[in-house]
Amino acid sequence: MTLPTVEHETAADPTHSVIWLHGLGADGHDFAPIVPELVDPAWPALRFVFPHAPVRPVTVNNGMPMRAWYDIVSFDPQAPQDEAGVRASITAVEALVAREAERGVPSERIVLAGFSQGGAIALAAGLCHAQPLAGIVALSTYLPIAAVVARERHAANAATPIFQAHGSADPVVVMQRGIDSRDRLQALGYAVDWHSYPMAHAVCAEEITDLRRWLGARLA
Repeated sequence: MTLPTVEHETAADPTHSVIWLHGLGADGHDFAPIVPELVDPAWPALRFVFPHAPVRPVTVNNGMPMRAWYDIVSFDPQAPQDEAGVRASITAVEALVAREAERGVPSERIVLAGFSQGGAIALAAGLCHAQPLAGIVALSTYLPIAAVVARERHAANAATPIFQAHGSADPVVVMQRGIDSRDRLQALGYAVDWHSYPMAHAVCAEEITDLRRWLGARLA
């Protein structure tokens, strides 16, 4: 069973796909409105897939059930991480990638993208995927279960480009956490295209412009 999704095709018979994971407490509708702002008409036909995360209790929000890719005990970087939840979400993303392959879009034409918690899963799933991807987009996020990912990452995506962006005034995932993840990824040999913007835990117009340019190179 694949996760329920919101989908948008820029033209008939898509040849490329972007699987975009939302943040904590949001859903697949959250980033769907970004498509018209992001897409260049010169690009090949794209399918945007915006999955809904499962509903689960989230410890940091007093156990309130909400859509989440994994549980968060605390926003402290040293707090225990929900490895089982991260792994379950990686498996869910693998199923979405497999479905795109069944619909005629191979992994090397798929970009994994995500914001905040969704970006964490995009990074972990992308680096551990066993076939090459077109790219990974990680917005306002960090590398989860970093030691596990470093150990289990797959050589197929050793050269996969990563677009990583963060707000300098982010009060939720502080930018230093993004910087530390960037440095760790670069130390592992990944090509990270890093961007920072004067914003909070959000997405801004300049970021969309930079991402459009980066995606265009991946879709050429």
